Amino acid sequence: MRRILALISTVTFAGLVAAPLAAQQIADRGAFIMRVGADTIVIERFAWSADTVQGQVAVKGQPRTDYVAITGPKNTVRSMTISVFREAGSDTAPMQRAAVAIRGDSLLVDVGGHIQGFHSAPGTLPLLNNSFAFAELFTRKARAAGGPVDVPAFALAGGATLGVKVTPVGADSMLLVIAGQEERLRVDPHGRILGGTIPAQRLEVLRVDPAAAAVLHLGRTDYSAPAGAPYTATEVTLPGPAGVLGGTLTMPAGATGPVPAVVTITGSGLQDRDEYIPVAGGYRPFRQLADTLSRRGIAVLRLDDRTVGLSGGTPGTTADNADDIRAAITWLRTQRGIDGTRLALVGHSEGGVIAPMIAATDPQLKGIVLMAGTAVTGRDVIYYQQRNAIENDASIPAASRETDIRAAATALDSLARSNAWMRFFLDYDPAMTARKVKVPVLILQGMTDHQVTPDQAGKLATAIRSNGNADVTVHLFPGLDHLFVPDPSGQPAGYVDLKSARVTPTVLGMIADWLVVHMSAH
Repeated sequence: MRRILALISTVTFAGLVAAPLAAQQIADRGAFIMRVGADTIVIERFAWSADTVQGQVAVKGQPRTDYVAITGPKNTVRSMTISVFREAGSDTAPMQRAAVAIRGDSLLVDVGGHIQGFHSAPGTLPLLNNSFAFAELFTRKARAAGGPVDVPAFALAGGATLGVKVTPVGADSMLLVIAGQEERLRVDPHGRILGGTIPAQRLEVLRVDPAAAAVLHLGRTDYSAPAGAPYTATEVTLPGPAGVLGGTLTMPAGATGPVPAVVTITGSGLQDRDEYIPVAGGYRPFRQLADTLSRRGIAVLRLDDRTVGLSGGTPGTTADNADDIRAAITWLRTQRGIDGTRLALVGHSEGGVIAPMIAATDPQLKGIVLMAGTAVTGRDVIYYQQRNAIENDASIPAASRETDIRAAATALDSLARSNAWMRFFLDYDPAMTARKVKVPVLILQGMTDHQVTPDQAGKLATAIRSNGNADVTVHLFPGLDHLFVPDPSGQPAGYVDLKSARVTPTVLGMIADWLVVHMSAH
């Protein structure tokens, strides 16, 4: 769920947009809600007519996706348009638009006048992240067939065809299996989805009627300082290379002179300034870090990724994200109350890849902190993640696991052909850049991490030290996972079972102590 659809630019296919909603006779409308516990993270409003389904998917802290699909006989889709909007406001022009036309066993995807063809299978349906209105096409097919069906699905967020298995369970339930993930759904006699769960993510799906849908909203995240905090928290915007960048600047109160400052760098996917993930009540590591550092006299600038929250632009590669952080550093060096000679970076996961990219070209930085940064190519990282997930999935027979691993690798290569972020990430070697870093470095790694393996911390330190940088500190934390929270297993599939999603105080304290020393005015 962390990476939603990122199709860029303007649609040029003609004749794919349906008539305005008000002009159609609505056969069914309402909304789906996805929530973890009491935390609502997705609201999808939808409306069906005889030959059209259209809707709006709002994800907490993410851009909004609007879609219109023209349907055909036997629950098929002939064409579809997708528009992606900034989280705030619905009256602005879309940041990104794309169109899909399905012709037999082929799909044509038009992004900004660039048309790309994909071979699939007859009867392929689009698969849109976080949309249960679209999932009804699959359940309706199974209801019409009177039994299990296997349906080819084109993943709009990846450009690959996946198999979706739909199995009726009794008269009022169905099981969907998509890329190994189960969705257990309640359905009516027509195959309409009434609710359900995604057990692996502890997600509950609820369907509500139009009256309830009309008053639903996710609300805006509160980034203000907690009551009584010895610092202020101010929303800021600054110019970036691809559009405005927005976020929050926390400033220690009562400082007698300019203070040092840190810029945080989020991990992969489209993240808000807190790096929010909806597990165990909400994972917000950079909010915790900002609170810790600003209580120690250090200002913190944490930014929304492109297209998220206050930030505009269009999603870019890891190198593009590095340019955004460079813009933030330039901006900080002009701000009153900030000592532009005492700046540092803290990056988590992909942010731990980005920080060395910047430090290699900015020797004025006082230091960088790498939380679970990688030391090998993205291809090696993801190959390990794929193999680990398949080998630890009890639902996959042992005899078929090697086949599934090879299929996952093939799908990854297919995705890279159509996804610029993935193409760059797979080939980028962080060790090459690490050798160019001359500023002090603190490397932190959880020992149960199964997203970035613990051995990479030592490899990263070796690469940085190889060119004469002696100020490199490495610390490994037993019992902590990729999120730096207590987790004996560390398997990503187990994040939904975490009792707490708060970064352990030991990690926060070590970061603060190291930065205070390295950012001292003396």
